[in-house]
Amino acid sequence: MKQLRSISAMRSWRGFLSNRLVLVPTMGALHHGHAALIRRARKIAGSNGSVCVSIFVNPTQFGPNEDFSAYPRPLAKDLALCRAEGVDAVFLPKARDIYRSDASVSLQESTLSNTLCGRSRPGHFSGVLTIVAKLFFITLPTHAVFGEKDWQQLAIIRRMVRDLDIPVEIAGCPTVRETDFLAASSRNAYLTPVNRAQAPRIFAALKNASALSSIPAVIRSAQKSLAAIPGARIDYLEAVHAATLAPLRNRKSPGRLAVAVFLGKARLIDNIPLPVLP
Repeated sequence: MKQLRSISAMRSWRGFLSNRLVLVPTMGALHHGHAALIRRARKIAGSNGSVCVSIFVNPTQFGPNEDFSAYPRPLAKDLALCRAEGVDAVFLPKARDIYRSDASVSLQESTLSNTLCGRSRPGHFSGVLTIVAKLFFITLPTHAVFGEKDWQQLAIIRRMVRDLDIPVEIAGCPTVRETDFLAASSRNAYLTPVNRAQAPRIFAALKNASALSSIPAVIRSAQKSLAAIPGARIDYLEAVHAATLAPLRNRKSPGRLAVAVFLGKARLIDNIPLPVLP
């Protein structure tokens, strides 16, 4: 497995490839959810293609009061997971190589980013789009894989690729869950044992509410269940159109029920489908 620690090394390695290259962008602190992304990438790459995982804790997508400095960086463990999953190369750029000291250009999205996490975290998706675009331009993948747990991020990246005609095919990977259905996340490490015991109730609240036929009933049910979780504070709870992220008015279009909940020091996000009902 190659460890590529500069842009020039990444481009040099890329230049030798003639078949599919599938990129899995990450911020490290890899877990079995990331392993599922890598396995999806390997399937897309096929026997003759290559899989590259990027590990870069992107400073521009963190707000001033968020956890950039505390974000876990267990590089040796991350590399071991990548090696075990058969990754061909890991791209490990430094911040000074990605962002020049006088950088003055960034990407913005003006519609899909105005709701959910975009409303709660101003500037977050500008940082996400800028780093993802840079990774695409540096690594030149044919495909890239992102998890559906960050549904809004996935939708916005698909819009960026569409609007800017970037020749990368975006693949989503279903949310990976623990045995008690808590969505796998590096931020689960911030949960105390008490919080961790309560956290699966987030998914249960969404799942039970999703069976209801009207959107107001869905929201009321989920809100009531979430409010009953000790120590939980709802950041947002919304039913949105699956593609446009516009508010979902009824069950006649595919939707997602999305939530962000503060539980102790952790901010947990999750979403589930709201399929069309007759």
